[in-house]
Amino acid sequence: MSLFLDSASPEDARRAQELGFIAGVTTNPTLISKVGRPALELLEELAEIVDGHVFYQITGDSPDELADRAWEAYDIRPDRVVIKIPTTLENLQLVTQLAPEIECAMTAVFSPAQAYLAALAGARFVIPYVNRSTRSGVDGIELVRQIRRVLEGTDVEIIAGSIKSVDEAMGALAAGAHHLTMPLELIEAMAEHPLSREAIREFGRHQAPEAGDAGE
Repeated sequence: MSLFLDSASPEDARRAQELGFIAGVTTNPTLISKVGRPALELLEELAEIVDGHVFYQITGDSPDELADRAWEAYDIRPDRVVIKIPTTLENLQLVTQLAPEIECAMTAVFSPAQAYLAALAGARFVIPYVNRSTRSGVDGIELVRQIRRVLEGTDVEIIAGSIKSVDEAMGALAAGAHHLTMPLELIEAMAEHPLSREAIREFGRHQAPEAGDAGE
């Protein structure tokens, strides 16, 4: 069970690495565009910052172009880079060619059927979009639950993406997601609860005096 940072920001990645419990980083073209730097340059920096996987989503106009870009990204850090590929029939076919040598993640998964085909193609991870599914009228948590049932007995792991709240994150885990990916601010929010702060204040009111303060 791992937690990934969903961001292409080196600053976010450094903060996540400092936390000590983040397994890696997931990126996509939208997140990379927000940073405003060349994608492969950014990928290389992220792979230096974090100790775990860096998920990099390839884009291209043809299967050959996608394959070339997958190898180009993978060669930057073969020990860190996982190639993300949106789920289509053509891209599933591409994964059958890449997966024997490159770890691949099928992303933008919106049905158990897609997850099933991703497993057959050799994907290491599938990434269902939880909140986006719910907004489209399909229960995103139930989607994760169904995908987990379909993938039972395989080595394919579910990374729940498109998480917009702590409750949604916990719902995805309870439904069977192996891992989560989410923005830094949501990761930080997971650690906080008003009752925890209240308990800390109460403990402070009952704090025993230091040895040197006794009798003062």
